[in-house]
Amino acid sequence: MLATIETVEIMDQSERLAQEIIQSEVGLHYIDSLRQMKLDPVAQEKIQTFNSLKDSYEEVQRFGRYHPDYKTVTRAIREAKREMDLHPSIIEYKQAENGLQQLLDEISTLLGHSVSPHIKVPTGNPFFESSCGGGCGSGGSCGCS
Repeated sequence: MLATIETVEIMDQSERLAQEIIQSEVGLHYIDSLRQMKLDPVAQEKIQTFNSLKDSYEEVQRFGRYHPDYKTVTRAIREAKREMDLHPSIIEYKQAENGLQQLLDEISTLLGHSVSPHIKVPTGNPFFESSCGGGCGSGGSCGCS
């Protein structure tokens, strides 16, 4: 029963942390930029165009260079992606998303390493990866060999 009470308390604290993250400057910026992007009709059109081209691209990729429309579809999807990625509200959203991800990576690292320096923390940012230098199978100095 004690483990259950502790688990509930930890989950409550996690909820409070999540609310603090949401209410932080980084969290509010992310929410605002997401809302702005969703309300931007040009951005939504560019996203929709790119998503519709992805279906054609996947079909072409099944056959590779031998598909008769390979060059046309490949060029079209690259152009659509570039147009989408260069649209101001999409740029702002992606920057806000990266900022939020960086904050979450930092928090995950702090939590994991406060439990043990040997805890592996999954992040997509190489800056936060462990000093193991290649993973646990590498026999690095982290002691996880």
